[in-house]
Amino acid sequence: MQFAPISLHTGVASAEAFEPPYPERFVVPPATAWLVNAVRAWRRAAPRAGGPARGGSGGRVIAVGTTAVRALESATGADGRVRAAAGWTDLVVTPERGVRAVDGLLTGLHEPTASHLLMLEAVASATADGEALRRAYAAAVQRRYLWHEFGDLHLLLPG
Repeated sequence: MQFAPISLHTGVASAEAFEPPYPERFVVPPATAWLVNAVRAWRRAAPRAGGPARGGSGGRVIAVGTTAVRALESATGADGRVRAAAGWTDLVVTPERGVRAVDGLLTGLHEPTASHLLMLEAVASATADGEALRRAYAAAVQRRYLWHEFGDLHLLLPG
């Protein structure tokens, strides 16, 4: 396991119902861009080289927090390559836009009206079926998990 640092200057964690997240300042350093691209290239080449197929073990880019997704996705071009970048992001990741840089996400449970839930749907639809996120949230409600800043979180990974 390797960690790739990015700098984040976050604002308010959750806006009001259905409002987009506020702009946030970020830095994706060259070493992080290189590492993310190397992992993604390895994942694409692995089936041809006898390694694990997509969704297999290893070689995943897992963002820790929705702000990390926004930073990495803001530094990712239409070609899917992450480039070193710094600045402000006002990116809203939705299922329609999808994700290009991350394979999974470790994040808190977001309120059903939070715009961050759209990002979770985008990651879930890229990694599994869209129903997986709904089942996870139903289980969290049933088991009385705590929302967002209060401690409980979940991990979305490739199926």
